Amino acid sequence: MAATASDRNTKSRPGARRAFGLAANTFIPSGVIACLNAAGNLVNGSTSATLVCVGISVARYDNSTGAAGAIKGEADRGVWGPFANSAAADQVALADIGNDCFIVDNQTVAKTNGGGTRSVAGKVHDVTPEGVWVHFTK
Repeated sequence: MAATASDRNTKSRPGARRAFGLAANTFIPSGVIACLNAAGNLVNGSTSATLVCVGISVARYDNSTGAAGAIKGEADRGVWGPFANSAAADQVALADIGNDCFIVDNQTVAKTNGGGTRSVAGKVHDVTPEGVWVHFTK
């Protein structure tokens, strides 16, 4: 399609909260790191290089006995936390504010991608004694 020189009626919709079908046999607690797997279904954050983090789960979702997409779960973007901080060389520090942090599990983030084994959670927003605040942007 070619560029337009005419006005467009471009629509918008709220983008902070979105709904996705849950993966088969999946339980997601409320307030945890939520991701899309390779099939586009909502799953818990975990150590995997193939997840796309979409924010935090808005509620508890139980599709333990269902097929993929049998129920929908919502995820919110924005700044959320504090999440558990990884340890040792993978511990997120104040100097990492603005950098990517990576998913260890559904409540823990790390400074590195673990040698290519972890997906991006979001950007480090703050680091406090309680944990890491993450800006989920996808």
